Amino acid sequence: MKKFIETISNIWKIEELRQRILVTLGLLLVYRFGAQVVLPGIDTTQLAELADNAGDGILGLLNAFTGGAFANASVFALGIMPYISASIVVQLMSIAIPYLQKLDKEGESGRKTKNQITRWLTIGICIVQAPAYLYGLGALGVPDSAFILGKGLDFIVPAVIILVTGCVFAMWLGEKITDKGIGNGISLLIMIGIIATMPQSFVQEFISRTTNNTGGLMFMLIEIIIWFLVILASVLLVMAIRQIPVQYARRSASGGYEKNIMGSRQYIPLKLNASGVMPIIFAQAIMFAPSLIGRTFNNTAVGQWMEVQFADIFGLWYNVLFAVLIIIFTYFYTAITVPTNKMADDLKRSGGFIPGIRPGKETADFLDKIMSLITFPGSVFLALLAVLPAVVVKLMDVQAGWALFYGGTSLLIMVGVAIDTVQQVNSYLLNRHYDGLMKTGKNRKVA
Repeated sequence: MKKFIETISNIWKIEELRQRILVTLGLLLVYRFGAQVVLPGIDTTQLAELADNAGDGILGLLNAFTGGAFANASVFALGIMPYISASIVVQLMSIAIPYLQKLDKEGESGRKTKNQITRWLTIGICIVQAPAYLYGLGALGVPDSAFILGKGLDFIVPAVIILVTGCVFAMWLGEKITDKGIGNGISLLIMIGIIATMPQSFVQEFISRTTNNTGGLMFMLIEIIIWFLVILASVLLVMAIRQIPVQYARRSASGGYEKNIMGSRQYIPLKLNASGVMPIIFAQAIMFAPSLIGRTFNNTAVGQWMEVQFADIFGLWYNVLFAVLIIIFTYFYTAITVPTNKMADDLKRSGGFIPGIRPGKETADFLDKIMSLITFPGSVFLALLAVLPAVVVKLMDVQAGWALFYGGTSLLIMVGVAIDTVQQVNSYLLNRHYDGLMKTGKNRKVA
């Protein structure tokens, strides 16, 4: 405890780090405040059924990402997800469109242009999603009497403008946190939204356990222990890397290179889960299709079976297909985001090589083979974490809201963002010769 207090004191002593943390907290507070502001023209007293319907299934996950703004029909109801969708689309389009590939090679100016394309695409997605959300409120349990101005254009048009503006403002908050604060701003906004729903979910689970004779405090303690073990497993998945040794030839005074043992030795870190949570997000988007197909052909036995089985996100067949899709998308996303050919070329240009492997194509093939080998256990581990909420619901009778924190996208986002933020704070501390937040941090001495 004394060490922790000393570390907090060291953080506060660094003026730049202190200002960045305060800016981050302030902007996150603004985002959380906006999530509570309901759209003009909607009666807040009649949104109870919307909150109930948005508590489970896919809508529950979306509501968690927006920090409850979806169920509140707030100005931030779309959250930051349209920006995430736009980023994914631009990233995938970069594979096929030469113009975007050219931007990737132009450095900072190209990155700014791609960011601008992503922003405009975000607005386009919002313009499509905002009316769909407003017209879908009725199907989600909001009665017509809740719309004070009715559902005419005098309500829809201003509400769409407000929702689009809310998403753009949230995007701006995320970018400002990245520039002026600490951590990745967009990821922090998602994480703070997820954390905002955690206390309510925990309280509901606690009340259910203690009042319905379903295990009591002892079973609740077991749940918490299992939850911490799952967090530990998620940290291991995020942090796990395979180190590929690299030998660099050292330049001599005459301008030549001294080979092999005289060179400096380093490592290429290949992540066990290089794709992060993107395979889960891709698979989650596709999992709408089986239920929709079943509903379309519900006059047949197969269609009725698909409609029933794939409407339950905690069902067996839903999660079997979900896990298979995650494994497939993990390989796909890793293949497009880990450029082994470029890594081999950069290594060759810098005078480096992997011992026993020739530079160039053989190095690229070797790195590609290693990535394929380590991606399999990583993808299986990721799939197991993704379906774990369904497992605890079926085996331990955990409530759906609390079960979402036992794995899947929510937990992996929280773990990944927390680790990234702590590492950034840690780098500030180490640069100022203080002990870091992590155990591996060393107390640097000034020479």
